[in-house]
Amino acid sequence: MLLYGASGHAKVIMDCLFSNQESVTAIFDDDKEKKHLMGIEILHYYSEIYLPNEEMIVSIGDNKTRRKIADIIEHSYAQAIHKTAQISEYASFGAGSVAFHNSVIQSGAHIGDHVIINTSATVDHDCVVGNFVHIAPKATLCGDVKVGEGTLIGAGATVLPGIKIGKWAVVGAGALITKNIADFSVVVGNPGRVLKIMR
Repeated sequence: MLLYGASGHAKVIMDCLFSNQESVTAIFDDDKEKKHLMGIEILHYYSEIYLPNEEMIVSIGDNKTRRKIADIIEHSYAQAIHKTAQISEYASFGAGSVAFHNSVIQSGAHIGDHVIINTSATVDHDCVVGNFVHIAPKATLCGDVKVGEGTLIGAGATVLPGIKIGKWAVVGAGALITKNIADFSVVVGNPGRVLKIMR
């Protein structure tokens, strides 16, 4: 397995891989000060001809940066699923996506590509989570929630059943979302209120 990005997020992805006896061959990162991460060599340039048959995960937590890097990668994408994560056999889980320790994805859920389902986050039945979304630790999506591309659902936030959240929105930590949220909104509080629109 190859990773792109050598930060703390990469460490947790490596934990997920190691929990299933999967190995990491090399890590790409543009920061030339970084030499090794958890004993794995860091390469400072990406090449599509470097171990072309190895699969890749973009190990960058920031959604916009992860999307930018994913656009330049020529390798095929893998998944990282910690052995304690519970993913229904009736759910789908996209390429390049990761499910961290004790996360739960229920029946009928659809997880897009390059998604982060973080530690102890839950995605209930029939949810649809778009590409490049991050569901932060202990966040809860109740049943039939829709989350648009690139959105961040903050740590400990709860989204009630049937809610639709637009693309590239931010839901603050601990927020309770009771109404639909438009694209590019920043929403905080209990109940959630729109703080601003990012354009």
